[in-house]
Amino acid sequence: MNRIRAAVIGGGANCEHEVSLASATSVAAALSPGKYDVVRLAVAEDGEWHDASGPIGLAAAIGVLTSCDVALPIVHGPRGEDGTLAALLDLAGVRYVGSGVRAGALAMDKWVTKLVAGAIGIATAPGELLTAASSRACRWTGPVVVKPVAAGSSQGVTLVTDPEQLTAALQAALALDERVLVEQVVSGREIDVAVLGDGGFGRTVSPALEVVVDGFFDFDAKYGGGAEFRVPADLAGSDRKALEDAAVAMYDALGCRGVARVDFFLTEAGPVLNEVNTMPGFTAQSQVPRMFAAAGLAYPDLLERLICEALVER
Repeated sequence: MNRIRAAVIGGGANCEHEVSLASATSVAAALSPGKYDVVRLAVAEDGEWHDASGPIGLAAAIGVLTSCDVALPIVHGPRGEDGTLAALLDLAGVRYVGSGVRAGALAMDKWVTKLVAGAIGIATAPGELLTAASSRACRWTGPVVVKPVAAGSSQGVTLVTDPEQLTAALQAALALDERVLVEQVVSGREIDVAVLGDGGFGRTVSPALEVVVDGFFDFDAKYGGGAEFRVPADLAGSDRKALEDAAVAMYDALGCRGVARVDFFLTEAGPVLNEVNTMPGFTAQSQVPRMFAAAGLAYPDLLERLICEALVER
């Protein structure tokens, strides 16, 4: 039996470059050498494409990709997860793991995600969309979370509890994106649910994961060991169903494929959507692999499911 030639793409020209490299390295190592011929590609922070030997340029990278049976674009954030890589792979005629152009673009834009959620009856935190110009008129009204509209890994996200912090928080978010969200603080448990597609024939929902952190779940807490992940989360049956239903509804409304992680705050009034990640962290210790492992689906088997879905005719 011929091995499947699989391109694993990591890196990316954005602030999540190192996180993406770690995810891609873990994914490549988990693919069985007996079944897969793994080809490693990376996008440098300046946008240059590399293979194992060094820089090769975009044209050569496309040549490598078209020689593969499937691609795994493990690139988080802008110019990757936002549909950019999906568009490139679509144009090159390469099958790939994960969501397509539309879902990636919609989910990466946190403001548009809020609009979609509202249209299907899922609550989100009250907030406003600002640009560099309109941010100058932003005034303190109480505790808020300031975040870039299109960034991930909690980069540029600030919990503002004092009016003196507001200007710096806006500047930090605007350094990563030309638009920012200023949202009211939501009081509730942080619960994540992952949804896994099955070639268009069904959905598998992971056990819920609760993020427990002393303070704010920022970049340092996420990657510095300051957060505890409890999976499965201790939930009442009605809360679990509400979270699962909302996660699947968002997955379908955005048109996701592959796996997506849907993050919520669980409040007394029910789930409040935080964001949707169409290419979440993917080391073996990341949230999504942990969630499916808790259901008995091991990390290599999760990757196998994703690849099998990508190889189904679209």
